[in-house]
Amino acid sequence: MELILYVKGEDSEELRKILLEDEVVSKANVVFKDAKMLGKEGYYVRVLGSEEQCKKALELSKDLAEEVTGAEREKVISILREEDERMLSGFSGIFR
Repeated sequence: MELILYVKGEDSEELRKILLEDEVVSKANVVFKDAKMLGKEGYYVRVLGSEEQCKKALELSKDLAEEVTGAEREKVISILREEDERMLSGFSGIFR
């Protein structure tokens, strides 16, 4: 499952601490990315993990962040996946 959150800059460190110190959420892949990629201030938070991990992350973040949905969510996911692919293609040269 994949969850995308948006957090304002001033709340990002508090959210990072909350998510990464939680026993369930910390085992998921939690990535903070600058929201400037879509012209916003703050950060997008991508949580890749089980349904339980994503639900817990959403619950823990309810006072600091909002879930990104719809077209904005699809755009963020598309940009992040492109970055992942570029990174992985760079690693492929190492193993030849």
